[in-house]
Amino acid sequence: MIQFLEEFKKPVILIVDDQPDNLRVLSSMLVVKGYNVRKALTGEMALATCQKVIPDLILLDIMMPNLSGYEVCEALQSNPQTCQIPVIFLSALDDITAKVKAFSSGGADYITKPFQTEEVLARIHKQLTIERLQHQLIQKNQELQTLNEELQRSNAELEQFAVIASHDLQSPLQLIMGYADMLLWKYDTLLDEKGEHYLSEISKACQRMNQLIQDLLSYSRVRSGKVELEPIDCEVVLSEALANLQEDINCSGACITHNPLPIVLGDRTQLIQLFQNILSNAIKFRRPQVTPEINISLTLSNENFAEFSIQDNGIGIAEEDYPLVFEIFKRIHAYNKYPGTGIGMSLCKKIVERHGGRIWFNSQLNIGTTFFFTLTLPTLAHP
Repeated sequence: MIQFLEEFKKPVILIVDDQPDNLRVLSSMLVVKGYNVRKALTGEMALATCQKVIPDLILLDIMMPNLSGYEVCEALQSNPQTCQIPVIFLSALDDITAKVKAFSSGGADYITKPFQTEEVLARIHKQLTIERLQHQLIQKNQELQTLNEELQRSNAELEQFAVIASHDLQSPLQLIMGYADMLLWKYDTLLDEKGEHYLSEISKACQRMNQLIQDLLSYSRVRSGKVELEPIDCEVVLSEALANLQEDINCSGACITHNPLPIVLGDRTQLIQLFQNILSNAIKFRRPQVTPEINISLTLSNENFAEFSIQDNGIGIAEEDYPLVFEIFKRIHAYNKYPGTGIGMSLCKKIVERHGGRIWFNSQLNIGTTFFFTLTLPTLAHP
């Protein structure tokens, strides 16, 4: 049984030659080197053998009765079960025409008779190595494809879970916020300082949780939803983003200027979110005692893209934190000083990528940060 298994593991080489002496010489040489050898005197016998056992490699003579080596090789190539078998032609024909025809019919290599043992063994080893590596590559690709499919399925399930969980969390959260506000309003005269503090902290925690839920829902919608691109006026988009941020602008005294903005191809809701998130960060991450100054400028490329830049004079980003900026849930500043969910910039990245653009930044500590992103221009707007 053990001997049978060892034989089974050996590479199988089929020798096809109408000269028995050649078969004996080649067979003896290969058996000594540990190969499992099959022999065929004709092309018909070779094809019949391949139907029973698929060899790892074939040594094939050209000049044979009935079916030539070329015809045998072409028949092997036309069969899906045998087309991947490497074929080394072994022939006395030494002219270029014969060699070209051999390779054209599907041969992997060509050895001229009389052959040298070392050369035959070296070429066999090379072809078997190539074949083994190809099988390994195919196997790895299949494994990667399987893992990729599993990852996509897992991501879809996680996104679905996030949406369902977020929706289910909103109702009890609103209830908690409502009761906390009611207690503060109805029983404020009965509460001491500690009681008011506890309810205030409950209210703040609920607001943070509510913001996290809204950000998660926005992130999930951007990832899973289909983007319908249509001409959108960025002047209108910016106006709506600024209206949403009006309270922050008033509290900070931020000065926001901008160049004339173009019409781009995009999703109106997502573009508002894009501008709003970047501007909100520019206001939030301001230097103490320094009024935020933010400028939005534009560069038109020759490739039908508009490159936007939003520059601020805030606290900047340390170089070691650059890789974290677009990572979801990654925070690079203390929450008690700069509250947030760590989703905003990762959401911006997803929005820009879903619009076919790219986003990047440069920054200096205590000087400011500039975010850049590209959006597509309508064809007629920018020839």
